[in-house]
Amino acid sequence: MSGGLLVAGTTSDAGKSVVTAGICRWLVRQGVKVAPFKAQNMSLNSFVTREGAEIGRAQAMQAQACRIEPTALMNPVLLKPGGEQSSQVVLMGKPVGELSARGYHGGRQQQLLGTVLDCLAELRGTYDAVICEGAGSPAEINLRRTDIVNMGIARNAGLPVLVVGDIDRGGVFASFFGTVALLSQEDQRLVAGFLVNKFRGDVSLLEPGLAMLHGLTGRRTYGVLPFRHGLGIDEEDGLRVSLRGTVRESNVSPPVGEDVLRVAVCAVPLMSNFTDVDALAAEPGVVVRFVDRPEELADADLVVVPGTRGTVRALEWLHERGLADALVRRAAEGRPILGVCGGFQILGEHIEDEVESRRGRVEGLGVLPVRVRFAREKTLTRPVGEALGERVEGYEIHHGVAEVTGGEGFISDGEGHGLDGCRVGHTWGTHWHGSLESDGFRRAFLREVAAAAGRRFVPAEDTSFAALREEQLDRLGDLIEQHADTDALWRLIESGAPQGLPFIPPGAPA
Repeated sequence: MSGGLLVAGTTSDAGKSVVTAGICRWLVRQGVKVAPFKAQNMSLNSFVTREGAEIGRAQAMQAQACRIEPTALMNPVLLKPGGEQSSQVVLMGKPVGELSARGYHGGRQQQLLGTVLDCLAELRGTYDAVICEGAGSPAEINLRRTDIVNMGIARNAGLPVLVVGDIDRGGVFASFFGTVALLSQEDQRLVAGFLVNKFRGDVSLLEPGLAMLHGLTGRRTYGVLPFRHGLGIDEEDGLRVSLRGTVRESNVSPPVGEDVLRVAVCAVPLMSNFTDVDALAAEPGVVVRFVDRPEELADADLVVVPGTRGTVRALEWLHERGLADALVRRAAEGRPILGVCGGFQILGEHIEDEVESRRGRVEGLGVLPVRVRFAREKTLTRPVGEALGERVEGYEIHHGVAEVTGGEGFISDGEGHGLDGCRVGHTWGTHWHGSLESDGFRRAFLREVAAAAGRRFVPAEDTSFAALREEQLDRLGDLIEQHADTDALWRLIESGAPQGLPFIPPGAPA
């Protein structure tokens, strides 16, 4: 087998990321050597590869679905929004500057097409199949001229396109038809068909509509995937999916001890790597929710101040919302707080920032003896250490350099030498994302939190976050295997779009 596929969507959040992961897991279970690819990703949810490259976390998740190590080739362009007007551009895993949307789409994006195509070609020369993910919609007609992630990459690489639509939000037939009808004749030739996502109910009631869609477009539907709870892993688009009162659908197993633990996560602006708290939500008896009001901290056993792309802006927001004062009171009372990356920096004494916000010296919350200076060089590492007597792994993505002037060390090298973070009482801070995915460390940390909160909570000794992640990926593979026409999908990946697909007017505007 040798081939590829572009998974596009009628909208953002149609399910492209999870469908791509599901196809990857289905293929690898058939013995296919497969890799994911997303030419350009806009996300604050990123990951660090073993070679120290920053890529979208969704592509890291898809690489795990393929049972391979993620690399910068799989996501050559990453855009990290810093506000409404500009984003940091990360090229081949390294930041290369800040650009406005106008500056990026006005010329810089098209300059990156060669790099993107080279990365895709290298992957296709190494793997049997490459499953590519698009971004937003391929019918964004105002951006088509400079597009390098949807039809731009499909046209240049000769990839067939499968369009995913979220039927749960309604209007899926109009979205499918309109997507095709707004593409040029050349682009339409590559759109092979559709995949319905998040369907609830009796599929037989949908079948007449699918037949009519085929008659109108000449394109088949490759499957109808049923709605499944808890499959929204490692999304790109911040909290749009996760803000449901709890993170994802938290583990429904009853608590092992007599009490539950309540975790409140401050929903700061430009939150990055919100998936850090997924490992907490996976623990039986741990309830995680995102909050934006001080009164919501009152019954929390642990408050998490997460990472953010705008540390100074997030600090201002905490003050504006009254959360800053609530956090300072909480620390004084000895009630547990965890700051991660930007959240760690916020809890310190002051921040010297001439890089991100360019605001100079800004006073922090002062609950940790830490002084932060923003360096122009970004720290991108995959460290390993020890904390609370347990091995801990993580990854670092930050400009801030912390000078710890007191308190206790948090993460060490196992020989008493500090590696990162600090602790004062029951306030902890660390730059390490993903540390809570280390099962032994997470359990030890939750035991300390429970003791400080006076809760009779006991962490489950058999919870493996890695195993839960594998189960989720297998469930995605099962969805494809059980509810998609895999024979037709196989032919599409191997042979490309069917010949003779009809043109649907009006086509792209002139």
